[in-house]
Amino acid sequence: MSPKGPYPKGVAKREEILRTALEIFSREGYRGTSLREVARSCSLSLPGLMHYFDSKEDLLAAILKKRDEDDFARQHSAGGDPFTTLSAIMRHNAEVPGLVQLHATLSAAASDPAHPAHDFFVGRYRDFRATLAEALRERQSAGLLSADRDPEKMAAVVIAVADGLQVQWMLEPGIDMAGHLDYLVSLIDAVVPSASSGE
Repeated sequence: MSPKGPYPKGVAKREEILRTALEIFSREGYRGTSLREVARSCSLSLPGLMHYFDSKEDLLAAILKKRDEDDFARQHSAGGDPFTTLSAIMRHNAEVPGLVQLHATLSAAASDPAHPAHDFFVGRYRDFRATLAEALRERQSAGLLSADRDPEKMAAVVIAVADGLQVQWMLEPGIDMAGHLDYLVSLIDAVVPSASSGE
């Protein structure tokens, strides 16, 4: 059976590959990293490395998925709502430009339904929209946000702004991604029910 299956050694090696790739992409950047370097760091040949993945694109998507898992696990343990978590992740992203480049490049390519990472990104955005929308509904229930606002649309806008800020930051690294996102959230939090809305 292929190491892609559930055998413990195969699972452990795949985990090692992903963690190693995360470290190298973070340090060297998307364009500065070759898969041969990742393979060499894991004591594998390039064909040996690819034995654990269906394709190069599958490996790259798995790297991003691992990055997401690590980011959200770290931020979840620190507490805070999803908007605070997103801001903290964007602040961390400024320290790992290679992974930001990988995300931007692969997400654009994955807009093609035939791309191996297409389903990953569709699911990622769907789940993220749902998480943010739920946080917005909680604000509405607490009377902190007008009930006539659409949580799903607002969540999609927040994600679009976050992605757009990352592109701007790649072009102009001086842009404060987290600071701009925090400003957007402050505008959302300012949309409170008017004193006359209950009359």
